[in-house]
Amino acid sequence: MNWLFSFFWTSIGKKLIMACTGFVFCVFLIIHFIGNLMIFRGGEVFNAYSERLHSFGLIINAIEIGLLVLAIFHVTFAAILYFENLRARPTRYVLKKNAGGRTWSSRLMPYTGLYLLFFVILHLLTFHFAQRDGRTLYQLVAGAFDSPAYVVFYVFSMIVAGLHIRHGFWSAFQTIGADHPKYTSIIRGGSLILSIVLTVGFSSIPLFILWNTLGD
Repeated sequence: MNWLFSFFWTSIGKKLIMACTGFVFCVFLIIHFIGNLMIFRGGEVFNAYSERLHSFGLIINAIEIGLLVLAIFHVTFAAILYFENLRARPTRYVLKKNAGGRTWSSRLMPYTGLYLLFFVILHLLTFHFAQRDGRTLYQLVAGAFDSPAYVVFYVFSMIVAGLHIRHGFWSAFQTIGADHPKYTSIIRGGSLILSIVLTVGFSSIPLFILWNTLGD
């Protein structure tokens, strides 16, 4: 068993853990987005979907705990790799900004990751752990998105998430060795499409609610 722990403590082992946990989070975001689309069908449908989902009880609790554990692994190893890279390059080298195919999303990965950690904590406090006070989930969501300031913050956060997903999804394929010249462009294109769909999709929900609120 020691060899397994030794492997996962190597640089490639840490990156492999980040890649696998990243894939899980992408799948979760896709499922979460599909569920949130119920908001467009109205409060009753969305509340019914939410109640049906939470009727699974222990299964949902197990998934939530699993996601929390994976998040801890993802954030911890991301921080370790970041500081290891800093120690390995104590001085800055003069390089072209796009050297090695680097993009804005790849250069900003540590910062977008840190921002998303802050956003997820706030998001959970706002919706998951919030006091209902007799309100339905739809009323809770609609109440939060009544504020233009919060909508702007949320949309900005989705743009940050899109940047993180764009590079992270493609980088995960590289880490697991699935990257190949024959289909590199497909993987890159798929990462871009996924990031755009999730960014626009999640952003459309608060914008839709705010539009309806302003129209009333």
